[in-house]
Amino acid sequence: MSLRDTSKKFESKLKKIKVCVFDLDGILTDAHVWWASEEVGFNRNFNIYDGYGMKILMKAGLKVGVITGGNSVSVEKRTSQLGLDFVYAGNEDKREAFKDVLKRYGVEADEVLYMGDELFDLPLLKKAGFSATVPNTSDEVKELVDYVTIRKSGEGCAREVIDLVRYAQGIVPIHEEF
Repeated sequence: MSLRDTSKKFESKLKKIKVCVFDLDGILTDAHVWWASEEVGFNRNFNIYDGYGMKILMKAGLKVGVITGGNSVSVEKRTSQLGLDFVYAGNEDKREAFKDVLKRYGVEADEVLYMGDELFDLPLLKKAGFSATVPNTSDEVKELVDYVTIRKSGEGCAREVIDLVRYAQGIVPIHEEF
């Protein structure tokens, strides 16, 4: 089944989405971290497809950001480079950050997409209007979410979910002619 067809299955939920929130480690990265140096700290691999998809959503008027338990120079640099609407980093208890996002943008939980992969993401996955995860996570997470991606962590899994939102909401990236 194509992503376009899959988006139709979730269309009623996806059409409501105004804010997209992504976990970082295990979603926007391949879940591997390595020590780079004292100055850099732990480093991560990011997938370029995810970042471009986030930019497409922001250009279409959706609010997009990250709530992550991790924090490092690489996290700060990547999220800054993407120009995300919000970044909450360094706290595995993500509930207050989620509440702040709801308040900041004046939205209800059913208007928020949350994509996470870890047990501490469960409260947000339960609360969000549309929830997604990756196939290489624990059963408790997979059993709870609306959608489990085909792509694994850091392999464009967020872009897969972003494309579901795009198809449901009719968001078409504008390509400038030259």
